[in-house]
Amino acid sequence: MTTAQAALPATSQADRYRVIFAGICALILTVGLARFAYTPLLPIMRGEAGLTDLAGGWLATFNYAGYITGALMAATISDLGRKFQLYRIGLVVAVVSTAAMGMTQDLNLWVALRFVSGLSSTAGLLIASGLVLNWLIRHGHRPELGLHFAGIGLGIVVSGLAVAAMVGNLAWDGQWIGLGLLGVAFFLPAWFWLPAPAAVSAHAAASHPAAPAKRWMWLFIAAYFCAGFGYVISATFIVAIVEKLPLLAGKGGWVWVIVGLAAAPSCFLWDRLSARMGQIPALLLAYGLQIVSILLPALSDGTAANVASAVLYGGTFVGIVSLTLSIIGRCFPANPAKAMARLTLSYGVAQIVAPAMAGYIATATGSYRGALFVAAWVMAAGMLFLIALQRQAQPEK
Repeated sequence: MTTAQAALPATSQADRYRVIFAGICALILTVGLARFAYTPLLPIMRGEAGLTDLAGGWLATFNYAGYITGALMAATISDLGRKFQLYRIGLVVAVVSTAAMGMTQDLNLWVALRFVSGLSSTAGLLIASGLVLNWLIRHGHRPELGLHFAGIGLGIVVSGLAVAAMVGNLAWDGQWIGLGLLGVAFFLPAWFWLPAPAAVSAHAAASHPAAPAKRWMWLFIAAYFCAGFGYVISATFIVAIVEKLPLLAGKGGWVWVIVGLAAAPSCFLWDRLSARMGQIPALLLAYGLQIVSILLPALSDGTAANVASAVLYGGTFVGIVSLTLSIIGRCFPANPAKAMARLTLSYGVAQIVAPAMAGYIATATGSYRGALFVAAWVMAAGMLFLIALQRQAQPEK
């Protein structure tokens, strides 16, 4: 890093919003398009490209394998400058891997592309989150990621609306290419408006408070694993589940838009609830509501129940991610991305295991109901870990 980079010039609210907007655009591109567009496109690819339930599950699994590989890379890198380089590489990969999905019908190439798109999602969800939080802390702004994580919900809305607009006008392959071209609009501010991080001086690093106890961290890691398991089943298959319902056939993409509309403002709600209730109680509430969202489609084929499930799911999973990564980032302010990466590894492992399991269950039973029940039980175990964690000395920042 240069001396200029190490300096901390005064920044305005306009600078703050510009940096946060860059992070939001990174999330829309790398998570909303490169990663989550697969959800509304899954039933379309099944109908038009001959993708089977089992292959669909494995494509999701390799996407999450790419994500956990990226998290491993981030967890082993301390230098913020190298993280910034990975962030920019991830932006490029997100655009290319999304468009390239529509340029082949080779299952092996799809696997490779979903893997590298998973790598790119690390750039938005993990590295950009850490870079934005680091910038906020070092420039004297409130270290909150609520605005930043609105990008997840907005990304879902963008991908859902884009797919809904292209259905009937473009085939599945044209839709992937169109999404790649759309990604360029978010690539530009994500590239140019997130500044390179300043170097951390030895004095500044020494001034930060001690890290949480190992037992506290392991309980949090276990709880976040459970959250990842519950989250990914709905994230991958909610549209496919809805498409199998007679009254909602052909409307799965719109249900995905509902998820995004519920997710976009939810981070603000969870930030406020956390301030009033406490961080861990707010997480417990979010876990409980997400269990309800998972069980509703397993217990009912009704339209109202499935729409309510989409609203509850969208309104909780972003809150869980936002609260968890904000807590961890504040505990490790010097290099929050590295600490976030360590925790996210457990979330990523769950996202590798769960989609493949769901694909096998759907193939064997013809329904995703069994996978939903398993996901609900795992989320309940996560609540038990949170209760045990709450009994430890909780870091309050």
